[in-house]
Amino acid sequence: MNTHLLALQLMAAQGCLGAFDTIYHHELTEALPQRATARRELAIHAVRATIYGVLFVGLSAWVWQGAWAWILLALFGVEIVLTLWDFVVEDQTRLLPATERVTHTVLAINGGAFIALLMLGMPAATAAPTGFAYAPHGWLSVFLALCGVGVFVSGVRDAFASRALPADAAKGVRFEGPPQTVLVTGATGFVGHSLVPALLASGHRVIVLSREPRKAAWEFGGAVRAVASMAELSPQEGIDVVINLAGARILGWRWSERRKAVLRGSRAGLTEGVVDWIARAARKPRLMINASAVGYYGIQPQGSGQVLNEASPPQAIFMSQLCQEWEAVASRAREHGVPVALARFGLVFGRGGALPSMLLPFRLGFGGRMGTGQQRSSWIHIADLLGAMAHVWRLGANADGAWNFTAPEQPTQQAFAQAAAAELHRPSVVPTPAWPVRLLLGEQSALLLEGAAIAPARLLASGFSFRFPTVREALADLV
Repeated sequence: MNTHLLALQLMAAQGCLGAFDTIYHHELTEALPQRATARRELAIHAVRATIYGVLFVGLSAWVWQGAWAWILLALFGVEIVLTLWDFVVEDQTRLLPATERVTHTVLAINGGAFIALLMLGMPAATAAPTGFAYAPHGWLSVFLALCGVGVFVSGVRDAFASRALPADAAKGVRFEGPPQTVLVTGATGFVGHSLVPALLASGHRVIVLSREPRKAAWEFGGAVRAVASMAELSPQEGIDVVINLAGARILGWRWSERRKAVLRGSRAGLTEGVVDWIARAARKPRLMINASAVGYYGIQPQGSGQVLNEASPPQAIFMSQLCQEWEAVASRAREHGVPVALARFGLVFGRGGALPSMLLPFRLGFGGRMGTGQQRSSWIHIADLLGAMAHVWRLGANADGAWNFTAPEQPTQQAFAQAAAAELHRPSVVPTPAWPVRLLLGEQSALLLEGAAIAPARLLASGFSFRFPTVREALADLV
């Protein structure tokens, strides 16, 4: 078999493996663009992706000859150095899951094989006149070119993420009072990554419940105690406050019956274990803060003009039922004398989470409204969310009941698009039709195409002051 063709086939396999690694590990399970500690790793990925983009497109249908062959060798050399540097940075900043280690190993073996095969043709290529020999390979060339475009877009995404300043949402937020012991579930998520440092800076002891305790302890520099299950905590353990943030990511995989079961288990199922521990505890916590979501209220007809508050009823749709089940389990802690603050989060804006993905089309100049653009959005800046949590913390027993953790302004999606475009100095002229979103996400598309205006009535009534009450102020801080 032609060694050059075999090399290109291995390169195509490299593209598939790389796409899996980027989407499954970097974006979904590890969420690197949300981690301040991954800034250097993302910068390396951005440079390496640019090189891979050039290699995929450049080799898809051309043979590099003469001086260009030497440039090709230099690009491979830089890519190898970047890969080795990436390994070192990863080892210093995070614990890789087993699947990512295996994927990286296969990528290294496959990459070495296709580079070795290309090297076999280098003597002839370097001896030829300088230029590019057109040598297409049908659909293989098309696929390699598409891989090049995809990896280049991924590099742009990582470059923007790496340029974001380290998360400073915890700055200025104080959880007042004498040192206390706090149990935090979901601590390695987007909100938890800002909450835990704020608790530690306020002088409190933090216990983290995580499926990967070693990894969780690593991420917080060994400053927390990490446990894998509530069974590791003795009933004699003195826990003063429970903050329950746990829950699998709701936006992503389609809501099949299996996925719905995962979402329920990661919320109601895990919370049930926490409440069962509270029932056994010799000394009960003084407060439980349980994260929920404004999905509790369901969706509103567009243009209704109605603004909902904590007294508004839920709906008989999955996103609402999921929150109802979650809150019902958490509320059982009241049977044991523990006040339960049900914190219904709006969409959290920060330098991680969903916002970077929402802004990427605008950064690239392709942003615009989604669907009709008239759906209302209930959101909150991460700094205000932490501040609201500290506010509820101070209220103690008086914090029992539901709280809407949302900003006072509930803009339409089109108003958000215009604000994002204005802050980024980009146009807002490319709409996203509703039908492909519905086709791709099914029932889950209601999270993007429908909405509800949810007011933080209780926070405002109890004297909480928002640092970022409008979406323009929030984006001005975060962009």
